[in-house]
Amino acid sequence: MGERLTSTNAVVTGFPACTSCSLLQVIIMTSWIIRMTVVVMSLFISNVHGKKDRVLYCSACKAIVDEMNYSIHQVDPKKLISVGSFRLNPDGTMKDKKVPLVRSETYLSELLDGVCNSMSDYALHVDPDTNHKQYKRFAPRSSKDTGTFPDFKNFQFDGPEASNALKFACETVVEELEDDIISVFSQDTGHVHEELCSRVSDYCEDHSHKNKEL
Repeated sequence: MGERLTSTNAVVTGFPACTSCSLLQVIIMTSWIIRMTVVVMSLFISNVHGKKDRVLYCSACKAIVDEMNYSIHQVDPKKLISVGSFRLNPDGTMKDKKVPLVRSETYLSELLDGVCNSMSDYALHVDPDTNHKQYKRFAPRSSKDTGTFPDFKNFQFDGPEASNALKFACETVVEELEDDIISVFSQDTGHVHEELCSRVSDYCEDHSHKNKEL
């Protein structure tokens, strides 16, 4: 009777009967289960990451560039800010280095902190001729911008769910590319959309590269 009960306990718990196993064996088994769980979760997360909505994330990346560019152009480019320098003056004091405010890491980091809040002003736009889909800004930033927006009838307004999805994608892009975004904007280079969204991140298709191959 005692042997039968011990065997039953082993089947229920999934571990060898306590009368024939040591505490060390239990610890090893538990550790193995934890490791396998971590491996399975990692594979699941990697699989989800690989299935990102290309339209959503490409649009989020381009929207970040547009919002950053707009904010930068609202500031006087001649405005400077003092930043630290590793060079010393002859008297041993630190040299004062000045850079354009809009190209400073401090200013660009501040812009990135709030850039995704603008995603509520975007909606899915479908080109009537090509059926190309991309999230575009539908809300003007000011009264002067009203003439620069596509026709409203080509937008698809799917409620807060779509807006939240774009904001989440934006936050993901910022988290993954923060250093690259700051680096590109600090250099005042052209073709920022292509550099960040195609070459660096591969969120968008690199049309310029295709044209060169042709």
